[in-house]
Amino acid sequence: MTLIDSRPGIRAAYQQLTARTGVFVDADLAVSRLGPPLRTELRHWFPEAEVEEAVTTYRALYPEYAITPSLPTPGAVEALDAVRSAGLRVVVVTSKLGRLAGLHLDHLGMRADELAGDLFAEGKASALVEHGVRWYVGDHTADMVAARTAGVPGVGVTTGPCSESELWAAGASYVLPDLTVFPTLLSEIAVGPEPSAG
Repeated sequence: MTLIDSRPGIRAAYQQLTARTGVFVDADLAVSRLGPPLRTELRHWFPEAEVEEAVTTYRALYPEYAITPSLPTPGAVEALDAVRSAGLRVVVVTSKLGRLAGLHLDHLGMRADELAGDLFAEGKASALVEHGVRWYVGDHTADMVAARTAGVPGVGVTTGPCSESELWAAGASYVLPDLTVFPTLLSEIAVGPEPSAG
């Protein structure tokens, strides 16, 4: 939910998972708490012994059902343009599998200079350090934890499941209502830091 509103597609994928497995997944509830790894969500619905099979089934359904309905979040395209206009790189670090995140970006015509997937919270910090990211933009408290762990300022956006107060409490250096105001912030910080998107 930082760059892409994947809720419509993920809802459709969960509905298909229910149809294929016969195990009810409340798709609306699931998409209201995006951010943590897929296994975390599936453990709410499947017995532990069936979680890995459900992960495999869901990921097989994902390309067909989840990509096309998803849309850029407000200001996302302009935010990426602003990063490149400032002579900086776009590094996407996400909890989604890299290949699935890449499908989303390709479908929407968004280009990342680097993409690291299947990472969450502190796990994202290693990718932030590896790619030399100096600012991390994300919509989840775990993204602010990742930024803090990597020793970089976190820019929170309230387009995901976490509120402004939650993002501040998690250590955000800035909190924005959405990415439409990011280019203005970038113009103030671009002299040194390199933004990254969650």
